[in-house]
Amino acid sequence: MNTLELILPFSIPPAGLEKDLLKAMHAPALAKLIARSRSKVLLTGEEFSKALAHEYLLAGDLDTIDFSSSPATAWDTMQTNGVAPRTGFWFSLQPVHIHFARDHLVLMDQRRLQITEDESRQLFDLAKTVCDEFEMELVFGDSHTWFLRNDAWSGLKTATVDATCGHNIEIWMAQGEHARAWRKLQNEIQMLWFSHPINQQREENGQNTVNSVWLSCGADKPSSQAKAITRHANMGELNRHLSSSNASEAVMIDALTGPAMNSDWSYWLEQMHELEKKYFIPLLDALQKNELQEFKLICSDARQIVQFKLTPWSLRKFWIKPSLSKLFAVKNV
Repeated sequence: MNTLELILPFSIPPAGLEKDLLKAMHAPALAKLIARSRSKVLLTGEEFSKALAHEYLLAGDLDTIDFSSSPATAWDTMQTNGVAPRTGFWFSLQPVHIHFARDHLVLMDQRRLQITEDESRQLFDLAKTVCDEFEMELVFGDSHTWFLRNDAWSGLKTATVDATCGHNIEIWMAQGEHARAWRKLQNEIQMLWFSHPINQQREENGQNTVNSVWLSCGADKPSSQAKAITRHANMGELNRHLSSSNASEAVMIDALTGPAMNSDWSYWLEQMHELEKKYFIPLLDALQKNELQEFKLICSDARQIVQFKLTPWSLRKFWIKPSLSKLFAVKNV
């Protein structure tokens, strides 16, 4: 059976803007899919959950989540980046920008940092000298994510970069017995980077400096329940895969996360309209032609995940008018 699960982080509109966004949004295919689906709430996180809802979804079992810490996915991320650890407790370590906002510090969206591969590798080399002095292993993954090994820090409670983004970092900082040791390492790296030519050049160019690092997702092994997802470049590529017999696919499209996290709702609408053209219209057509036997649309915001499930039979409910109301009032689903 050809089945597709499409994960769309931050496709649930924010409270208070539902009416305005609904009025401005034109997505008839999505409206038909949403209206005729069966909906189910998969997850409702806590107010200060240390990861976004979809980050917990990708990590695995939704029934055993520890909302007080980020999911243990560092090993999985390492393997995605072609790094194969043999042993040890590893964290994701990410270069970030932290700025002052009145009386507190705020972590900026890492997507907007626009750090290049060359910049990242130079800053990594400096950070590695500090880690070597502290007798910790640091490994390069990509320009946005590195990996730090410290077996003694396995008890640290951490938060992901995206969960922390835009907030006062105080309550999102790593907590636990070795939290002070982590802050010491973080401070040493910050001081080393402060007057580095890369940051001087970035300031001259009007860019934010890369002035700190963020620790999260500690793990001592791969997750046995991590969701296997793919990222297809376009619907045509996805269709070619689904046309094979008994194909089953979980796909994540992350086009809405950046706009939502930065409250850029006009761009969020633009991305929704692009998704309508590139994905929702072809998916509706595939269901109508019985080329897709089951479709699950997984929508989320920072704390909640809702599943909208359809089969070709779902579309026969002609008496149900296309509407986005189930998505725009998702807390009542």
